[in-house]
Amino acid sequence: MPDEHVSVLQSMGVVILALAAAVWIFGLISLARRGHFGPVPWPVRTLRALPHQRMSPPPLEHVELTPAEKAAFAGLVRQLNGRRR
Repeated sequence: MPDEHVSVLQSMGVVILALAAAVWIFGLISLARRGHFGPVPWPVRTLRALPHQRMSPPPLEHVELTPAEKAAFAGLVRQLNGRRR
């Protein structure tokens, strides 16, 4: 027996919501079985403000360091290795 404080309209609302959810789930299942959820062909648009994105990585760059730059880099590496210990 329903609770005394629940009105008839509230009980009917719960039943209607349950039926609506069941119909919605049944509709989704039937659409999925018919194959309507396949890939949707979207028109391909490119934005002109963005540069063209290449699929391959850029070529490797190689820069020769001067002896002074090599010495400065070696000093930096020694300094960083000293902090780690």
